[in-house]
Formats: sequence, C-alpha cells, structure tokens
Amino acid sequence: MKALAIVSGGLDSVTLAHFLSYHKQLSGIVSFDYGQRHKKELRYAEAAAKRLKVPFFLIDLTSITKHLKGSSLTDDVDVPDGHYGSDNMKQTIVPNRNAIMMTVAFGIAAAQGFTAVAIAVHAGDHYIYPDCRPEFVELFERMEHKALEGMWDIKLLTPFVNILKVDIARHAEHLKVPLHETWSCYKGNDIHCGRCGTCVERLEAFALAGVSDAVMYEDADYWREECRKKGTYKG
Repeated sequence: MKALAIVSGGLDSVTLAHFLSYHKQLSGIVSFDYGQRHKKELRYAEAAAKRLKVPFFLIDLTSITKHLKGSSLTDDVDVPDGHYGSDNMKQTIVPNRNAIMMTVAFGIAAAQGFTAVAIAVHAGDHYIYPDCRPEFVELFERMEHKALEGMWDIKLLTPFVNILKVDIARHAEHLKVPLHETWSCYKGNDIHCGRCGTCVERLEAFALAGVSDAVMYEDADYWREECRKKGTYKG
C-alpha cells in the first residue's frame, strides 16, 4: 500500500499520517489552501511530511472556494464558539469541501503512482458534516472506482471513520505524535482560542483520554461547561 494522506495540519490528520507511517503505508501528504482563515495549519502539515520523510503536495483551491460563500472558515462570518455538536457549528461547513479535496487527491494519486488515498474523518464529525459519514465514504470510493476503471485501482482509507476524537487522542499518544506540531483552532490566532468547536472538541478528547495536550489555549476552561451542557463530560 502506497497511501497519499490528506493532511490539514490538525490533530486528526497529523495522527493519521503517523498511523500510516507506523504501518509502513504512508508515501505522501497532500494539503489544500482553500482560503481558510486558519491557513497557518498548512505549515504543520508540511512539517509532518518533513518529519515523516514523504513528499508534500500543496494544492491551491482558492479560485474555487472563493465562490463558496457563507462559511465562517472562508467568508466574513465569525467563527462560532461552543460545542461541536451544536447547530451553530453548521456555520463552519464549506460546501462539498471534502468531496472536492478527495477528488483532487485521487487524481494526484493516480498520476503519482499511489495506490490509496487516506483521510482522517471520524465519528465525531458525522453530526455536522455529511461528507464525513460512512455512507459518503463508501459511495465516494465506488464513484472513484468507476472514474478510474480500467486504468488505476486506488483505495480510500478511513481508519478513524468509526471512532471518536478521544480514540484519536489515544492513538496520538501511542504513536508519540508531537502535539505541539498540530493546529486545530478555526480562528487561526497566535495560540488556540479554546472556545471554537474544534478547540472544545480537542480539549474534551484529551481530558477523556487522560492525555496531556501540548498546545496553549487563550481560554482553557470554557470547554468544560459547554461539554457538561451537552452531557458529554461530567468531570
């Protein structure tokens, strides 16, 4: 297996890269500039590629995504605070983002001789993001088999699709992922805000896993009350 991993620079995707490397399946990393306000995440993706000694592909999607208005990640809309499972997190959806990225990744994989594309979608994403759900993953792989039929046979790897962020945090600890070399916050400030959905989810995951996080937060306490309200944390 020669896998091309889609890596944003966040905890999930960097852990995925280390997971694939541990299993001797990682052959490349691809990242996407889609005009995200937290573009600094891309340098963490590149750092992962250098650390794991694989080629790094950076793809500019801004000519497409500038037309995908309304998301707080790419438009002049405030990134909401709160729990990842709250309805206001729908503001963070970039229409068809994963499908666009995965389609490009499959094209690169075919051209570069990779035999798989890997993405770090996980069960915690299912509520908000339809293009992270198992049904989507299955249908997308079938579509790509038809798109490449008779020319290339490329698999879609989603080893985290049925596990939660807390499990990924445990994987990260086991694999000795340098957590300070990951970026999760959607706001893209100097340090993690501690209040956006991804920060809240990350802080909760590490607490539930009993693993120490290595990044700094502007507000390292906000997440507890948010998660208690949702009934996901009782500490």
